[in-house]
This record gives sequence, structure tokens and C-alpha cells, in this order.
Amino acid sequence: MQEEWVDPDDAPELDEQWFKDAHVYVGDTLIKRGVGRPPIKNTKEMLSLRMDFDVLEKLRASGKGWQTRLNNYIKEAVSKGDL
Repeated sequence: MQEEWVDPDDAPELDEQWFKDAHVYVGDTLIKRGVGRPPIKNTKEMLSLRMDFDVLEKLRASGKGWQTRLNNYIKEAVSKGDL
């Protein structure tokens, strides 16, 4: 089975809008983020945490979004001063 020939001259033209929406890098460093998910005000930080297996198992069994729910439980405890 042969693939259909695609003529490179049929590629869409790179216009001003394409360049405006593009990510800009210098080497591996992102200088300007193009169109995509907008940045959020309160970013979250990645961390490594050791938890009891049974607790983690129950959290995961609670379904999709368990990490967000865990974050909300901790946030509520912190705001109440339950630490």
C-alpha cells in the first residue's frame, strides 16, 4: 500500500498570525508563550511525599481528581489551624 504523495508546496503559508501565536525559544529556554492554556494565578509546586499505603490506596480509589481533593483537605486544615 503506497502513501499518497503530499506536495510540500501545498503546506499552508506561515502568516503574521502564525508567528504571533507561536512559542518563542532561545535554545531550550521558553522566552514567549504562544497561544495555549492561559497562566494561572496560584501555581502549584511539585513535591515528593511519603504516605501510608492504605491512605493513598483509599484516595486513589475515590476516583479522578483525588489529588485536587487531597489538596483541598489540606488547605482547609491549614486555614482552620488544625495542624
